[in-house]
Parts: sequence; structure tokens; C-alpha cells
Amino acid sequence: MRYTGRFAPSPTGPLHAGSLVAALASWLDARAAGGRWLVRIEDVDTPRCVPGADQAILRQLAQCGLLPDAPPVWQSTRVALYRRALDHLVADGLAYPCGCSRSDIAAALAAQGLGRARHAAARYPGTCRHGLNGKAPRAWRLRTDICKPNTAPALDKPAAAAINTVAKILHWNDRRLGPQAQDVDAAVGDFVLLRADGLWAYQLAVVVDDADQGVSDVVRGEDLTDNTARQILLQRALGLPTPRYLHTPLVRGANGEKLSKQNGAAALDTAQPLRALAAAARVLGLPAAAPGAAVPEALAAWVRAWPGALYNPAP
Repeated sequence: MRYTGRFAPSPTGPLHAGSLVAALASWLDARAAGGRWLVRIEDVDTPRCVPGADQAILRQLAQCGLLPDAPPVWQSTRVALYRRALDHLVADGLAYPCGCSRSDIAAALAAQGLGRARHAAARYPGTCRHGLNGKAPRAWRLRTDICKPNTAPALDKPAAAAINTVAKILHWNDRRLGPQAQDVDAAVGDFVLLRADGLWAYQLAVVVDDADQGVSDVVRGEDLTDNTARQILLQRALGLPTPRYLHTPLVRGANGEKLSKQNGAAALDTAQPLRALAAAARVLGLPAAAPGAAVPEALAAWVRAWPGALYNPAP
């Protein structure tokens, strides 16, 4: 399969320095592999979306010379695909309605003597896995206690290694971070596919979109590494191929936390695009741009230098 990569920002504000690192890395990876690079606006979480942010992001990418090979797509126009995927999971007995509120989940965990780590999402205890017990349905969840074999050819054998049917540990390989493993049922539990407010969950939308767009390689920030096991589990449940994954280093603020829109990261200044790109290139371990180079020359030099010592190139 031909290499297809993508950059998939959420329009909750313009790009910041950290998001440009992921955009540049995904663009370079596609160009170095002689493949296609797409842009997808992930706007299914409509309450968090900022009007005009999608167009601001596209302008910033264009100013930096990061132009997609096809017109961008918006997740908000693709909800029929998500509904079809959920119907498929329900028909296979892999998804079920859940009537639990957050307080219900917290009470169930407390009754089991369980809490949650600071900043971590609570593990769903499976309360509605075998029925609503009189509660009205609120959301739909994926059963993570069922190991369904992969029914589609994987793009990368290490990334699509079979789930251990005894321990249910899912193994995959990250092109930068190396071997990874997670027991999704134990770590996360049955996760949400369709939210109580009627919005589609990120995990389902991203899996359906990547498959529909033929994405062979996902290059994104290291903060999303923990999502990978859930997404591979969903890919297998839906009979979809598993892409290769590469998670890039994070840009951190003065307090050591990941730079993000949620913690007040400043909008990226692309009035001088080469300066912004050079900062992103340093994070990725790439050499400095040649003195006097314009953006196209700098990008071409970084393509030749990609992927560098920290990354395993895509075949």
C-alpha cells in the first residue's frame, strides 16, 4: 500500500509551537517516503471548537509550506461513517448502551476500593456490560473484555501483533518509542464510542477516518501514545488495517508540562515561517537550516535528513 500520512488538528484555536512539531514531522515523513499527506480537521467535539480556528490552522500550514495533497476534510461532515461503524459493532455484540453518569462510575469504583491517578481518566468498571439494570441509556461503549481476532491484513506485523487471549495484553511497535503494550480492559475498561451528549467520541472517529482515507502511517505527538491500544482494538473489532505509528517529542512549557491550548500555549507566529519551522525542526533532532535559506529550501533539506537517528523509517 502506498504511504499516506495525515495531520489532524482540533480547531480549538490556532496552531501553537507543539502542534507544528507534529505537523512538520508528519509532512516530512510523507515526503521522505514519497507518499501523500492529508489534513483532517477533527471537529466532532463541537463545544470545544472555536469559530474560524479551522481556517486559521489551514492558513498557518500554508504559510509554513505544509500543503496537503488533497482538499482538507472535516469530521463533522462524516458522521454517517461513524454511525455505520457503531451499528457494525452493535451487530457483532461488541458495543452496548451505558446508562452510567460520572458520579455513578465514581461510586462504583469507590465501592470496589478503587480510585484513579491524578490527571488520569477513571477506568470504567463494566457496570452496564451485561445490561442497563433499569437505567436509561446515555452513551455507547466498546467491550474490551472480548478479544476479536484481526480480520484485515495489517500494514506492520509488530504493530498488529495478536492480542494475548489469556492476559489480553495488546502489543504494538512505535517507530520512535519502540515496543509498547497495554491491557486495555485493565487500564481503561469499556471506553465510549458515542457520548451521552450525542457527540461521537474521538477514538471511534479517528479510527474510521484513518481507514476511510487509507492512512498507512500515523505521526502525532507523544501525548497521544496512550490512545494507540484503544485504536488498534477498535481497528480489529471493525476488521480494519492497523497503520504504523510514530509519536513525536513534546514541546514543554517552563513548568515542564506539555505545551497545549488547554494550558495557555501562545498561538504560533507564522509571520516568519522559517523561524517557527526551525524551532520545530530542532525538537525533531533535525539540523539547522542553511543560512539564507527560504522555506522551500529548508523543507527540502529536512526531507533529505529525515527521519534521523531517533526514528525508524517507514518501509
